Amino acid sequence: MNRRLALLVLPLLLLVAGCTTAADDAPAPRSAAAQRPSPFQDCSKLSTAPQAGAGTAAPGTGGEALPELTLACFTGGAPVALREVAGPAVINVWASWCPPCRKELPAFQRLSERTAGRLQVVGVNNRDSRDGAQSIGEDFGVRFPILVDQGEALQRALKRNAIPLTLFVDAQGRIRHIDTTGALDDARLAELVRQHLGLAVPA
Repeated sequence: MNRRLALLVLPLLLLVAGCTTAADDAPAPRSAAAQRPSPFQDCSKLSTAPQAGAGTAAPGTGGEALPELTLACFTGGAPVALREVAGPAVINVWASWCPPCRKELPAFQRLSERTAGRLQVVGVNNRDSRDGAQSIGEDFGVRFPILVDQGEALQRALKRNAIPLTLFVDAQGRIRHIDTTGALDDARLAELVRQHLGLAVPA
């Protein structure tokens, strides 16, 4: 009787063991964002200085250097040392769950297009999901390079809590202005770039 019972139970045990093994060997599912191509540019050219354009003001004095941080690039590749981002640059800290961030991101994209070759526009995605960030890039047409800072290291280094947070960095890599006034529009962005970086933004 025991032998007949064992013969009946054994195939069931093997079947269960086989399913467990197959599940353990299966690759981990990738998020939907990881399976789609990134809308953002890669970060490989961030250390290449923009060309000096007409209307660039003489370098100013003062301002603090960017923090010594290394952040991942959203598209992969080598991590980026923040101090190696060549200025002049505008660095915008944002997240998909932040309404003012979503409101101003299209203006940063237009700034990137209007100042191409003269100014770097860089995003720092903060405490966000990859799916959320990718969807914003796709829905709002954001194409400039995005760094990832899930631990809020940049905010902690700058002793700032709120986002959106925007840094205006001169050609010497020094922070000339930090803006935390809320969602910036095209006109205000152009004014801040002119005032702190000496660059005229075409309309």
